[in-house]
Amino acid sequence: MTATRIPFMSLKPGEDGPAVDAAIRRVVDRGWFVLGPEVESFERAFAHASGAQFGIGVGTGTDALVLILKALGIGRGDEVITTPLSAAYTALAVMIVGARPVFVDLDPQRLTLDPAAVEAAIGPDTAAIIPVHLYGQPAAMDELAAMATRHDLAMIEDCCQAHLATFRGRPVGSFSVAAAYSFYPTKNLGALGDGGAITTNDAELAAKLKRLRNGGQTDRYHHGEPGINSRLDEIQAAILLARLEFLPRWTEQRRTLAAVYRRELIGSGVVVPPELDPGHVYHLFPVRSSAREALRAKLDEAGIETLIHYPVPIPRQPALASESPAACPVADQVCAEIFSLPLYPSMPETHAVEVARAIHVAS
Repeated sequence: MTATRIPFMSLKPGEDGPAVDAAIRRVVDRGWFVLGPEVESFERAFAHASGAQFGIGVGTGTDALVLILKALGIGRGDEVITTPLSAAYTALAVMIVGARPVFVDLDPQRLTLDPAAVEAAIGPDTAAIIPVHLYGQPAAMDELAAMATRHDLAMIEDCCQAHLATFRGRPVGSFSVAAAYSFYPTKNLGALGDGGAITTNDAELAAKLKRLRNGGQTDRYHHGEPGINSRLDEIQAAILLARLEFLPRWTEQRRTLAAVYRRELIGSGVVVPPELDPGHVYHLFPVRSSAREALRAKLDEAGIETLIHYPVPIPRQPALASESPAACPVADQVCAEIFSLPLYPSMPETHAVEVARAIHVAS
């Protein structure tokens, strides 16, 4: 292993540093740290940026999914169709509320839920569909949303990797009753800690979600329904509000770097998943290789850091063993081949060129 010349990402504040510092100082000076004016301001701003009427700040992206499911009354005896390729938290959220995740295979190009497979999996106990807009590429929401309407199912979008993404010009999150977002530090809009949010256009649902995130309280110490403790804190909300102003430009920088990769990787030994919608926001830039481990080792020797997202399909995780998942051969193959190249907004374009050249040499 040699010293890293091209890191996978950088999480340190850069051009946003002064704004982040000012946001933190503002909260500290005010002395109000939970469910205060910063959270309210961020909720409004993030909902507007996401094309939604209401935003609800919560502790994590996982909590966002759990709260949506709870608010919709989905639980024991219900089935929720979702993807085998993502972080496991999507499926774990379904299990937390007592429902059963049903995994269906992927569209091999988009790497999100295959609508035909979803249609085939709908049964009498199906209550909802949760597509994940994976790596920043939107799922096929026209077909999936129409299917949910046709079968009277709740549509819940996992937008945790897709801040500001659009599908055919329409914001992700707007195809569903509610959408979940994560602000884990590696996300396109990341906190300096953990955080999440829900967006919705349903005023009654938004009010219920705000109660449920705060223990079901209707007023201080009055709990009208069972909820959980999942509150976005003031410091993280202030940081996110400061960074939200930079997000459109950061998104365009991600798209520019992705275009460099696509151009420079032509004729290389890796398969680049196609961009099927210009609304892709490139949370990650994955590629596929049947010789993944050898290729990653050579890149590592060249000082280029790569990561795998994700090495194990969710249905094959031991935590999901009791769910008796159906086979998902496309997901199995993708997980055996996929890995992610360095990409973050402040990364020089020359780094993308260097990575691509190293892949040409190593392949």
